[in-house]
Amino acid sequence: MPTYDYKCKECDHAFEYFQAMSDAPLELCPECTGNVRRLVSGGSGLIFKGSGFYLTDYAKKDSFKTKTETTSKKETKKKPVIESN
Repeated sequence: MPTYDYKCKECDHAFEYFQAMSDAPLELCPECTGNVRRLVSGGSGLIFKGSGFYLTDYAKKDSFKTKTETTSKKETKKKPVIESN
């Protein structure tokens, strides 16, 4: 359920109200019982949390393993030892 922003036309009291999208908009201010109007807000941004990203869930499993294996192989390579006489 979304949170809506309202502002009183008479006393300029701004407040938020948590209600269903199917509910009728509020008409009265809780402070002075004057008329209120619902404000248009930008909403909240989209937040990705946890699993559900392309590389872990939707990519082909073979290509994901190949990329992981090649990265780990590069990290474990040993440098050659050069001895001087």
